[in-house]
Amino acid sequence: MVAVLVLHGPNLNLLGSREPDIYGPATLDQINAQMARFAASYNVDLACFQSNAEHELVDRIQQAADDGTEWILINPAAFTHTSVAIRDALAAVSLPFVEVHLSNPDSREPFRHHSYLSDLAIGKICGFGPDSYLLGLQAIINKIDASRNS
Repeated sequence: MVAVLVLHGPNLNLLGSREPDIYGPATLDQINAQMARFAASYNVDLACFQSNAEHELVDRIQQAADDGTEWILINPAAFTHTSVAIRDALAAVSLPFVEVHLSNPDSREPFRHHSYLSDLAIGKICGFGPDSYLLGLQAIINKIDASRNS
């Protein structure tokens, strides 16, 4: 069984009530439950973690290096545009990861156009609401299958 860690950055705990015109009506619990069902159908062990604190996300990334995590799916939210610490943690653990966003940062305010993580990521999926997470998870599953079959 492959272990995937899903990390949710700041303010994502407010999904469902936070700017639904941008982020949609789904709550974080609903998104996590949908991902859990999807992951189970592919025999993927999924762990989800959300924090508004940068250091807690960094700590969880570092923990992933030693707890059997093989892939990370991360929505860094606002930390996308500000966190060298999260970038450094992802680089340090050398785990492959996919960056996801509910909205499309490139179609929003100019300060959201830069990601400190994208150049390290295997891929980036954005703009599909909660489906961004499922598409990211599917991409990870496809990469795992491809590596097993090569």
